[in-house]
Amino acid sequence: NDEDGFGNQNTSGNDHSLRNRIVQNREHENGKQVPGKDVEHKTTLRYIIWGILIAGYLALVIAACVMNFHRALPLFVITVVAIFFVVWDHFMAKYESQIARFLSPGQRLLDSHWFWLKWVIWGCLILAVILWLVFDTAKLGQQQLVSFGGLIMYTSLTFLFSKHPTKVYWRPVFWGIGLQFLLGLLILRTEPGFMAFDWLGKQVQTFLGYTDAGASFVFGEKYTDHFFAFKVLPIVIFFSTVMSMLYYLGLMQWIIRKVGWVMLVTMGTSPVESVVASGNIFVGQTESPLLVRPYLPYVTKSELHAIMTAGFSTIAGSVLGAYISFGVSSSHLLTASVMSAPAALAISKLFWPETETPKINLKNAMKMENGDSRNLLEAATQGASSSISLVANIAVNLIAFLALLSFMNSALSWLGNMFDYPQLSFEVICSYIFMPFAFMMGVDWQDSFMVAKLIGYKTFFNEFVAYQQLSKLIHLRQAGGPKFVDGSMAPSRKRDITAGAMRALIAGTIACFLTACIA
Repeated sequence: NDEDGFGNQNTSGNDHSLRNRIVQNREHENGKQVPGKDVEHKTTLRYIIWGILIAGYLALVIAACVMNFHRALPLFVITVVAIFFVVWDHFMAKYESQIARFLSPGQRLLDSHWFWLKWVIWGCLILAVILWLVFDTAKLGQQQLVSFGGLIMYTSLTFLFSKHPTKVYWRPVFWGIGLQFLLGLLILRTEPGFMAFDWLGKQVQTFLGYTDAGASFVFGEKYTDHFFAFKVLPIVIFFSTVMSMLYYLGLMQWIIRKVGWVMLVTMGTSPVESVVASGNIFVGQTESPLLVRPYLPYVTKSELHAIMTAGFSTIAGSVLGAYISFGVSSSHLLTASVMSAPAALAISKLFWPETETPKINLKNAMKMENGDSRNLLEAATQGASSSISLVANIAVNLIAFLALLSFMNSALSWLGNMFDYPQLSFEVICSYIFMPFAFMMGVDWQDSFMVAKLIGYKTFFNEFVAYQQLSKLIHLRQAGGPKFVDGSMAPSRKRDITAGAMRALIAGTIACFLTACIA
């Protein structure tokens, strides 16, 4: 009996141990399933929250339109455009392969006849431009035709001094100048385009005016007594903060991706070039390469040259507000940046043609880097902090360049006095050297010497010095002197960056000259 009892007891213990293991295994399996359910629950909750927010926003838009449609028209247009692009992105992401198969017969037919068809298209476009010049531009005066001659002159000079003139691929050149012309026509010569950019410029100007609240609190009510230091530079800080927040939200990458896609499809430039050129419309010369930083070690020399040229040809977004505070029309600044982006790629591909095979494809380049901020507040803080070096750079360069300019003029005057010409100065020398370039941009003869001085200021110093001389900006370039692509982004390409920097500066300057000719 004792043995039977011991056996029963042992069996009972084994059963109990087995039940414990089964329970533990079930708990472990349930524990594994819980995280999956949590993720599904969070996803559902996120969709519900977004649905409520979107429905509430649409209700507000509808209510605003019902109350006063004219007053709510900008909000209505922005909403419609946003809905269109969101639906378009979703549609293309889901049905891209089906659309490609549907359009493939037409694509094959177009490719088979493209050799002669492209010349017909270009012939019609050139004829349209000639007719436009004859019937519209010429009636405004012969001076308008001078800038057309300047357009041809600058393009010819770029081709003459091209790195590989026999390897020029003309599609990005013609398309770049054509896009620049179409943008200028849309923005400057059509009422809807002009009104849209004028409205956008006013909104930017109003938005940047909120900087005064922070400046007056930090520097006091009389902060405008030191206009540049306490009025202009704080705008750079505020704009840098806003751009960092937009970057964190992904809005900036989304806009840049769309603009870059248009350039890629029309001009045939590589994805990296297109993304950086479109990015330079909104951000600065040192920030836009960050969008494609993982691919910088693999870009060709021509692509690297195009990246630097795009930076030299447009305004840094962080200093846009500084220019506006000088009294420049914000719509003119925005127009110049938009028009100069395709021109930069056109001149770059003419000045340094592609002789290698690009390694980066479309899908890779369109996957841009996101910021490392963990939330919106941290993004704002990082944006403000990152502007410290930019603000300091602008201030110290302005002090140094103005002092250097004063010394140079004094030395030249002393030298000229020995030959009974004490008026000799940096401005006088520049006025004669750059006068032909200014005149061929369409500037009146009597003003071309003055504009030539400003070209000299912005070329050898920076545009802030030119502004100090005549409160008018002739060239929209990165503040604080030339800044190339930071070698730390691609250490293996430092030698290529240095070798192509001067060519990029010249190409970026010519791209701006083309903008002036067309405008």
